[in-house]
Amino acid sequence: MFLAIDIGNTHSVFSFFDGNTQKAVWRLQSDAKRTADEYIAQLMPLAVKDGIQFGDVDNVWLSSVVPDANNELKRLSRKLFDTDLVEISHETLPQLSIKLPRPEEVGADRLVNAVAVMAYYKAPAIVIDFGTATTFDVVDHEGAFVGGVIAPGVNLSVNALYAAAAKLPKISISKPKKAIGDSTITAMQSGIYWGYVSMVEGMIKRISAELVSDGQKPYVIATGGLSSLMAEGLGDYVDVVDEDLTLKGLKKIYELQGDNVSSLEKKIS
Repeated sequence: MFLAIDIGNTHSVFSFFDGNTQKAVWRLQSDAKRTADEYIAQLMPLAVKDGIQFGDVDNVWLSSVVPDANNELKRLSRKLFDTDLVEISHETLPQLSIKLPRPEEVGADRLVNAVAVMAYYKAPAIVIDFGTATTFDVVDHEGAFVGGVIAPGVNLSVNALYAAAAKLPKISISKPKKAIGDSTITAMQSGIYWGYVSMVEGMIKRISAELVSDGQKPYVIATGGLSSLMAEGLGDYVDVVDEDLTLKGLKKIYELQGDNVSSLEKKIS
């Protein structure tokens, strides 16, 4: 069995694959201070509920943007699964061309998403990840990762608005029926939702103009926790919503590495 772990700034996702079948997906709140034993205490009840046998796991691969959490996850893999964890970085992705001067600066999740694009969709492409940050990852017509855009995430903007303006309430994120709000709450919801939709539309246009010369729109994939909600307002700007894109990318990387897995484990351990 293969375990894909995706550690984001807000959520940590554990996905178990038996062949091509996804057996279970668990989501925890990310915590860089969580120890291996604390992970075990939280994962054990989930394993009982979903019938997961930890002894069946023989490969664990990690995509993480929280470096402080990685050492404890390595300990977790050795203690719970008796195997060394493989951590994704630009050095462990020989199948991905990265056309950047400093590829080591790119978050692992963004690279994994680029691999998933080529495996399951088509290029040129833009991956929009609605997470803690809203990121745009760009893959050119040759399948190379060429960079992207990083903007504050939707929830970050909601929290900042609430924290900085004394009279504004904390709001939930929803799709308003119209842009003009008739109350403080609906006006804020419009500013957050339609403001982000407009930003995304504008960025897709700008990126497309730089990426393709024939006026065609690149293939656009939306992912992340708010992707389905935001895609409702984006219409034809988004071609597909795939909330599991990073997990699928991790699995594809594992499949592509094949016999190179043991050498990668030695390289990064």
